[in-house]
Amino acid sequence: MTTTRMRAITLGAAALALAGCSTVQTPSKEDPWEGFNRTVYTFNDKVDRYALKPAAQGYVKVTPQPVRDSVTNFFANIGDVYNAANNFLQLKITDGVQDIMRIVINTVFGVGGLFDVATLAKLPKHNQDFGLTLGHYGVPSGPYLVLPLFGPSTVRDGVALVPNYFINPLTYVDPAALSWGLYGLNVVSTRANLLGASDLLEGAAIDRYSFVRNAYLQRRRYLLSDGRASGDNLPDYGDGAPLPKYDDVDEGAAAAGAPAPASAGAVAPASGTGRAAAPGAASMPSALPNGETAAPATLEGPAGAAAPVGASETNVPGDQMIPPARIGFPGLLRLH
Repeated sequence: MTTTRMRAITLGAAALALAGCSTVQTPSKEDPWEGFNRTVYTFNDKVDRYALKPAAQGYVKVTPQPVRDSVTNFFANIGDVYNAANNFLQLKITDGVQDIMRIVINTVFGVGGLFDVATLAKLPKHNQDFGLTLGHYGVPSGPYLVLPLFGPSTVRDGVALVPNYFINPLTYVDPAALSWGLYGLNVVSTRANLLGASDLLEGAAIDRYSFVRNAYLQRRRYLLSDGRASGDNLPDYGDGAPLPKYDDVDEGAAAAGAPAPASAGAVAPASGTGRAAAPGAASMPSALPNGETAAPATLEGPAGAAAPVGASETNVPGDQMIPPARIGFPGLLRLH
């Protein structure tokens, strides 16, 4: 009888815990499915914590930095193919031509894309996908959505996974084992490039889910605005009110007369990157022992570009992965 009662109490506690994960008292306009999203976020966090992150750490430990850089450049060169495709779909002819030139230069002079010669030649790197193409033509983003294994997304970006899959050149690689192998290598490589960002989030006293959500949505709006520092001139596609900027804390402190660090005008690079933040990259202030606020640390991605924010230790950035070939649905993760 006691055993039965204990089992009933345990099941009831588990049910309450699950209900608490799946319901939110005051969901926001851009995240009406927050309960579901938090549950999926927790699942993704477990997958990353016990599988993907250890694999990335092992990869960093056994692979020299020059080799890792070449792997990053190789997949970035492949990403320029659908950067070009989406730029042409958006009638951004100049950007599309620049993407094609990057592909040719890096493939020919960069030994198949292992070296980023095009950046040395001052050719800009673009970030495009079919979700941004839909947004360019006024398709609303819809509610924020966390997808299992894909990570942060929106309804619009989730639907865009299918065209992104068919645009991706590695979708058509033979044999299938090679396609899966390249896919796995890119997942691990991209996760390894984000180890510093995940360590930053782990040490922050914030709600990581809310930070990732706000940073992801802010980054997508920044990309949709063609890289303008402000989205004030961006048409309203139904994304809701502007999201808070985490570096506003520094500005508010300075306006109130609080002492500012000598480097208040600079953005501290993320751990291990040694690079300054690009415009629109998400940043987060850190507190100093004397109560001052340090310059915000910035999440950055591979090859010196601002990381697609929304990549926590939980979620490898959704638009940085290559889907495997010949399956009836997009790959587990995306590449940008």
